Amino acid sequence: MRAVDETLASLKRSGVDAIFGLPGGPLIPLFDALHDDPDLRLFLVRHEQGAGHMAEGYAKVTGRAGVCTATSGPGATNLVTPIADAYMDSVPMVAITGQVGSTRVGTDAFQEADIVGITLPIVKHSYLIKDPADLPQALAEAVYIAESGRPGPVLVDICVDVWGKEVEPYSGPVPPVIPGYLPPTSGGHPRQIAAAAEAIAAAKRPVVYAGGGIIAGNAADALRRVAEIAELPVNTTLMGLGGFPGSHPLWVGMPGMHGIAAATYAFQDADLILAVGVRFDERVLSTMMSEWAPNAKIIHIDVDPAEISKNRSAHIGIAAQSAAALDNLADAYGRLPKKHDPAARATWMAKINAWKVEHPYHIADDREFIQPQHVIQALYKLTGGNAIICTDVGQHQMFAAQHYLFDQPRQWLTSGGLGTMGFGLPSAIGAQVALPDRLVVDIAGDGSFEMTLQELSTAKMYGLPVKVVILNNGYLGMVRQWQELFYESRYSGTSFAPFQPDFVKVAHAWGMPGLSVDRMEDLEEGLIATLNSDGPALINVNVDPMAKVFPMVPQGEGPGAVIVKG
Repeated sequence: MRAVDETLASLKRSGVDAIFGLPGGPLIPLFDALHDDPDLRLFLVRHEQGAGHMAEGYAKVTGRAGVCTATSGPGATNLVTPIADAYMDSVPMVAITGQVGSTRVGTDAFQEADIVGITLPIVKHSYLIKDPADLPQALAEAVYIAESGRPGPVLVDICVDVWGKEVEPYSGPVPPVIPGYLPPTSGGHPRQIAAAAEAIAAAKRPVVYAGGGIIAGNAADALRRVAEIAELPVNTTLMGLGGFPGSHPLWVGMPGMHGIAAATYAFQDADLILAVGVRFDERVLSTMMSEWAPNAKIIHIDVDPAEISKNRSAHIGIAAQSAAALDNLADAYGRLPKKHDPAARATWMAKINAWKVEHPYHIADDREFIQPQHVIQALYKLTGGNAIICTDVGQHQMFAAQHYLFDQPRQWLTSGGLGTMGFGLPSAIGAQVALPDRLVVDIAGDGSFEMTLQELSTAKMYGLPVKVVILNNGYLGMVRQWQELFYESRYSGTSFAPFQPDFVKVAHAWGMPGLSVDRMEDLEEGLIATLNSDGPALINVNVDPMAKVFPMVPQGEGPGAVIVKG
């Protein structure tokens, strides 16, 4: 068959049912083939960055590879940001880019860019297809590599003259055998698992530190089993929210720069930390690594062996699939003749709960303005905590993480490692494509929203009922907060006034409902009207322009420098 037809067939064999992209010369054959394919849904975006983030949103809620496509040159380079975002957050994604003709590669041809070279540091693997015979194997490998082991983005760059050539369809094993690529499939070495179980039993003040690997590894049930059997308090990172129920009595909260103070204090007082699917990121540890949990024994479980002891030395390192390792750990713990002291665990949990009561998330008592935290709390109440929540990056992201409790994995979609403004709306669209019957809400900041707001057109075009809630403070809020606290309130380049667009009119321009709220007494009614709209809808909530996110551990400081409230 033609290489372009094998491309579509290969994607479908791998379970792909949607592609997000924008055409251009080297992609015309691909879009022409998609025109006649009833099984692959094509979503025409308004900017290639949107295509990449939509693929991420699709992948985050399904666990399957999201697929995006862009033409050569500027189209491909517009995918660099979402590719980097997917790499940092371990999101399975396949980016298919068009390239100039195989004989013109390297000649600086029109719209040529070395996208393989450009993205080399931010992909899990990449292919440049100049020979049609290489395409079937590359496509079979691409989805498998993206989804297996530690997930990540894979780039397939295809020369335009390849599409029309005849190729033999892929007939090899599924999954394909790739020499040298052996992602961990076990649940950890039995001796390491046994040592971890014994260490947990001996600990007086243990804490679980769980991250995005719990979500990617489908390990939420296994984590809950371990926590309950050993009575372990659990912290989940920004990327791990939903990996352990936020309403569970053993859940402490989110740790880190803007995490609840009790989580920071628990780490500092812990004598053992069970770290699962985490990178020991500086947003949790700050840059004062030696001051973080100084007396704790570290057990580190991760599917990527390179992460173990990379940022913080592990006393017990276990390279394994997180779900299998945690199930094995629970089994090993259950077989121990001597387990933890229930009274000691109860005392430890009571101490943590006392910290939570003493240092709750701070909300300013300024009744002149709507406080952004109250918007999140109202949204949580009205949705019953069951919505899929997507965010951009900034203050609104932290407010959402702090005040919307997540009881299920794959409910929370945000950009963690790269911190990409503009992520929220397109990722929400991708999630809605994957789960058309779920309520998907994009909580946006006014600054971030302007970066990809053109994708409202995509939502309207395909009738995707994404709801956008803008927390509008007229600033790049997180930067403004830093300027206020650390730069003597010199607000340089952080205010959009008076040139900010009317977001309600922007929504109306695409023929969708839009409304604005300025008073607290109108907030709930406005949210209800937005959430009950049949298609995509937008609500602009004008919030306190000077609201700040607390707690806060200043960058470069140790956890002892935490600012609990302003």
